[in-house]
Amino acid sequence: MAEDLTINRTATKAEQYETLIPQIEGLLHGEDDFIANLANVSAALKEQFNWFWVGFYLVKNEQLVLGPFQGPVACTRIHKGKGVCGASWAQEKTLIVPNVDEFSGHIACASASKSEIVLPLIKDGEVIGVLDVDSEFLNHFDEIDNTYLAQVIAILLNK
Repeated sequence: MAEDLTINRTATKAEQYETLIPQIEGLLHGEDDFIANLANVSAALKEQFNWFWVGFYLVKNEQLVLGPFQGPVACTRIHKGKGVCGASWAQEKTLIVPNVDEFSGHIACASASKSEIVLPLIKDGEVIGVLDVDSEFLNHFDEIDNTYLAQVIAILLNK
């Protein structure tokens, strides 16, 4: 298992993901504990991209409950359909929000968050959680992030 990541912030965004994804695969190789893997993925993404906040919420008792993350303290529970995370869960799709202040019902866990991408974790046809990434910059996320973060989720769910 790799314990250090090779970080290159000068490459293009796609190149950064292409360097990081094999490292994530190596990091998770041989580890079957889902929570441990979520924790390491959060750390790897935060280390590579230095996003404001990156982490997971897991579905428990009809709510999203805070899971492993990197960044400042966060909202602990989110109801289905509420905020960007709850909306991604309810709609079972990725949501890219260029400006969180313009998202109706946005839950402001941290006022420094300006843009967000949330991807659902779908296993056996059911949403089991979401990957939530926040940036302190407007319009920070795009289809490149969506494509590569979906690959990261696929790695996690196929463990």
